[in-house]
Amino acid sequence: MLRNGLAMLWRWTFRLFALLMLVAGSYALAVAVGASYPANRGWVMANSGVRIHVIDNGIHTDLVLPLVAEGVDWRDLVKPEDIADPRQAAQSHIALGWGDRDFYLNTPSWSKIDPQRTLAALTGRGSTVLHVVHLAEPPRMPQMRTILLRPEEYHRLAAFVRGTFAEGPSVRGYGSNDAFYPAKGGYSAINTCNAWTGQALRAAGVTMGSWTPFPFGVMRWL
Repeated sequence: MLRNGLAMLWRWTFRLFALLMLVAGSYALAVAVGASYPANRGWVMANSGVRIHVIDNGIHTDLVLPLVAEGVDWRDLVKPEDIADPRQAAQSHIALGWGDRDFYLNTPSWSKIDPQRTLAALTGRGSTVLHVVHLAEPPRMPQMRTILLRPEEYHRLAAFVRGTFAEGPSVRGYGSNDAFYPAKGGYSAINTCNAWTGQALRAAGVTMGSWTPFPFGVMRWL
């Protein structure tokens, strides 16, 4: 009887492992296909227009947008009193990233990653926030891409980002120049921070991977 029980346990363990490998393999294949198959294939960058940036820190991507440009003024949503040092709100640009609220608020650096919190975020059980950082226009760097958008393209991108903000109070950020704002949508392994960046750029009309849960799916097209 013990031998039969151990044999059954082994079979179920093997089946579970095989299922996990199948799920992981299917996910990896979907990521590769989504990142390789672009939307807005015929887009050509403008010679002049609104200059925006996409920054990749290896895990997460942010959009860096001018505080005021082409009639789009972010100061009605991101206000000086929302951050620890209101003087920082006079900076020329803001960086925006979207993600799981609990993970974002409690992970000020990658060294602070908690596996349990990460798993909870990937399962899509929590609410989301937009992280907004006031900053000067960043200098050129290897992990950054710069795009020039036509006014109508920038308006579409701004409309997408604005549509992500939800009602509710802001929360002070990690430092003197950032804050978190309630956001719409649910974060998961399917709908990640990088997928949000890809959606924003696709909304603008920029050539972009059809599904971009990881940074490389965003950056390879820019």
